Amino acid sequence: MTGAMSTDLAWEEWGRRDPYFGVITNPKFRRANLDDQALTEFFESGRRHVDYVMKMIHTYIDPGFRPTSVLDFGCGAGRLIVPFAQIAQQVVGLDVSRSMLDEAAKNCAARGLGNVRLLLSDDELSGLTGEYDLVHSFIVFQHIPPERGRVILRRLLDLIAPAGVGSIHVLYGKQIHAETYGMPPPPTVEKQPAPAPTSLPPGADPEMQMNPYVLNEILFLVQSAGVRRLHIEYTDHGGELGVLIFFRKLP
Repeated sequence: MTGAMSTDLAWEEWGRRDPYFGVITNPKFRRANLDDQALTEFFESGRRHVDYVMKMIHTYIDPGFRPTSVLDFGCGAGRLIVPFAQIAQQVVGLDVSRSMLDEAAKNCAARGLGNVRLLLSDDELSGLTGEYDLVHSFIVFQHIPPERGRVILRRLLDLIAPAGVGSIHVLYGKQIHAETYGMPPPPTVEKQPAPAPTSLPPGADPEMQMNPYVLNEILFLVQSAGVRRLHIEYTDHGGELGVLIFFRKLP
């Protein structure tokens, strides 16, 4: 298992041990602390996000947009699948963690959602067919090494239907690296990468990578997919600086 692929093992561990904290890193969402109030708050945050996404699309992309089909990449425990399933006829959730998908399936079943499919993801998104009116991903690519994330993004762009909409979030920098414009400074001494761990110490949390992407690479891929206009909103998660990119494919 390469270092780049070890993040998949980490997210399977997050799904098995602490799926809600793995999505939102607030102690109230630890499995040991999770009560009905916290669970309600978790899913309410998902509803607010989907409302925000639709507001941005209606304001800046297409005021009449109503997705029939939605693809949510990195769906985790289903936080965004639930509200998407209330506005679209068909919703597909993808995640690299089988344990996360199992948790999402429980949450969908508890709400009687019969219009959701949950699929195990790979870098080629090989389990998917067809096209989607809305392709969405939020706080997911940051956990994927960029060399893999670019491949996945290209495939996601291919899955947007003509005149369909994308809503994609990536990190681009870190506030602690302000002197180098958000990107880590180049290393002064060449070092061999540390081998990926094959197991975790008892009680240790799995790895949670926070990878920034080069925005000109992201914008190149989006434009190459047939996009001529987009709207960008900044995000800041505790100094992890990112952008939410909203765009529409040419018909």
